[in-house]
Amino acid sequence: MIDVNEKKFYKVDDIVKKHGFKKMNLIAILQEIQGEYRYLPEEIMTYVATVMNLPLSHIFGVATFYSQFSLEPKGKYEIKICDGTACHVRGSEPIIKAVRNKLNLTKDKKTTDDLLFSLETVSCLGACGLAPVVVINDKVYPQMTPEKISKVIDDLKSLKKE
Repeated sequence: MIDVNEKKFYKVDDIVKKHGFKKMNLIAILQEIQGEYRYLPEEIMTYVATVMNLPLSHIFGVATFYSQFSLEPKGKYEIKICDGTACHVRGSEPIIKAVRNKLNLTKDKKTTDDLLFSLETVSCLGACGLAPVVVINDKVYPQMTPEKISKVIDDLKSLKKE
């Protein structure tokens, strides 16, 4: 969990001020906060509710309604693996297992300790013709295999060292 100290609230203050403390801009505010922290820490949502004079339940309602928001830390690289029918039939399960094994993740532990990778299975990525498909951040990896995903992960890990 992020230690939210006064210095970190300055970033949140700047984001909220930029949007004029307006309720209609709450989604944009939460998007920017998540971009900064890679998730929406509870302490920060409480702070936003206070400075915007909104009920905390409203902030949590928005944060939990939209799937783009996360209340848990996410990695720098968000790996989404489709497990819908087309991808499942074409072998998405071994890819999911390969990622979990390579990154020491489980169904319950979805983010690496170093916050470099997160794994999410999704029902459809809208690319059935490319099955099995993986999306990492916004890049699409078609016709994925366990061997290919292992290399992609190694390549992304090597970027960290540069």
